Amino acid sequence: MISLNRAAHELIDSAETVELLYDRDRQVVALRAADDSSPHAYAVRNGSTRGPGQAIVSATAFTAHYGIDTTATRRWKPFVEDGMLCVDLTTEGTVITGNRTKTTEDPAAASAEAPASTEAAETPQGHAEENTNDAD
Repeated sequence: MISLNRAAHELIDSAETVELLYDRDRQVVALRAADDSSPHAYAVRNGSTRGPGQAIVSATAFTAHYGIDTTATRRWKPFVEDGMLCVDLTTEGTVITGNRTKTTEDPAAASAEAPASTEAAETPQGHAEENTNDAD
């Protein structure tokens, strides 16, 4: 799953559908606003029950198809290129852990070994998160 905050979603004009693109050579994932009639369009869902804000795109099949590592939730700084919201996967990204990954073990050991999912990006304009451990 790819999660975008409002500011990141606005960088692609708050699109209701997007195409997910992957440049294997550069290892860059991109979201491009698309018409819902596009054969490869993905719906953008509201990720919050409290109103607009977080936007969610199911990307499990996409990441599996391209062999993109989703074993940890990560956040990256996105950039805009040719009207697309992009994330460079060659940068390490920040591993994100939350309440779902906490254990009752020693906190120091848990933070070093906590299971995670995968998130994508933070910037003054917003962030995009990729989280694929949740069921779609």
